[in-house]
Amino acid sequence: MKRYLIVLILVISALGIYAQEDSGIKNITLNGYVKYMNTIQFMEFDEGWATESMFHNRLNFRWYMSDAFTTGVEMRNRFIYGDYVESVFWDYEEYVAEDNGYLNELTQTHSGASYILTSTVDRLWMNYHTSKLDITLGRQRINWSQSFVWNPNDIFNTYSFFDFDYEEKPGSDALRVQYYPGFTSTAELAVKVDAEERITAAGLYRFNQWGYDFQFLGGILNDEDYVAGTGWSGNIKDAGFGGEMTYIHPEENFSDTTGKLLASVNLNYMFSNSLYIQGELFYNEFADQMNFGGFNTFMRQELSVKTLSFSKWSWFLQASYPIHPLLDGTLALMYYPDLDGYFVNPSLKYSLSDNIQLSAYGQIFTGEFMQSMEETINFLFFRFKWSF
Repeated sequence: MKRYLIVLILVISALGIYAQEDSGIKNITLNGYVKYMNTIQFMEFDEGWATESMFHNRLNFRWYMSDAFTTGVEMRNRFIYGDYVESVFWDYEEYVAEDNGYLNELTQTHSGASYILTSTVDRLWMNYHTSKLDITLGRQRINWSQSFVWNPNDIFNTYSFFDFDYEEKPGSDALRVQYYPGFTSTAELAVKVDAEERITAAGLYRFNQWGYDFQFLGGILNDEDYVAGTGWSGNIKDAGFGGEMTYIHPEENFSDTTGKLLASVNLNYMFSNSLYIQGELFYNEFADQMNFGGFNTFMRQELSVKTLSFSKWSWFLQASYPIHPLLDGTLALMYYPDLDGYFVNPSLKYSLSDNIQLSAYGQIFTGEFMQSMEETINFLFFRFKWSF
């Protein structure tokens, strides 16, 4: 059935594109980018390095069928080669091409001894919209979060802050209905199906009061947990202030106290000299149940709202500054008290032109894991990006 649905949407889109081209009506758009990124991983700088190279292309199609109907198709294509591909210690191909959606046939992979070629349609949707109603069916992003790093309200599309190269973030195979009863209020209902045919369904209501945007949500997560949450965003004088929290309780033990709380609070402020700082605090009661032996294990696990952080408490601080009109610098820090560990993430972005950018990123992870053994992993990333 999944394959029939995929074929049906693609055929409808193709027929529409053909019809519009034949009639000379230009209501189809295409944009995207091409990137090359080199990755270096090492424990100590003067010891052995593991390297990887990746060519990454993205294509974004929109077909504006009428005033009410729009179709979107977006895909990412990656060609990867290097030491990670040749490693025999873990299935890197499965990790790279992981697709947990119901329409997982939308990801195709071909590999050899030294390379992986993978293509994923990570957006494939049809949308109907009026002044008060918006209905979207297909693979899409459902973003309910109010925070920057850790997003307890983002129960449909959990993402990793560390995966900076995937700006679009994952999508869900879902039906989403949005109703706008007033100028500052929204009521939503969304239903998602994953690769194991588990259902995540929830409703959300968002409104504005006292200069703040508030939201409340509730539903069921992966056919196994009840969820209830709230979030807010606004300002304290000139500083931005927001946060969100979600309570998750097993469906089968509804009468007991086995539920867990996730909560984040964030502040941000821009100075007159354009220095922008933001901080965030995260509390995760699921951290005690997580079982991983190090940072690499954590990075390879399936993304979930329950696995957002390494430790029960996590702290984040980031500062960004335009060093030059063409050069931006950022430094991000995280602290994990339970692991006596931290994450350091410096980055530089230089604009060669309006659509060409050079970037350099660093990532340092260190902390104590199993049997109090300290682990340190360092990454360097160098990226070229051309957008069109």
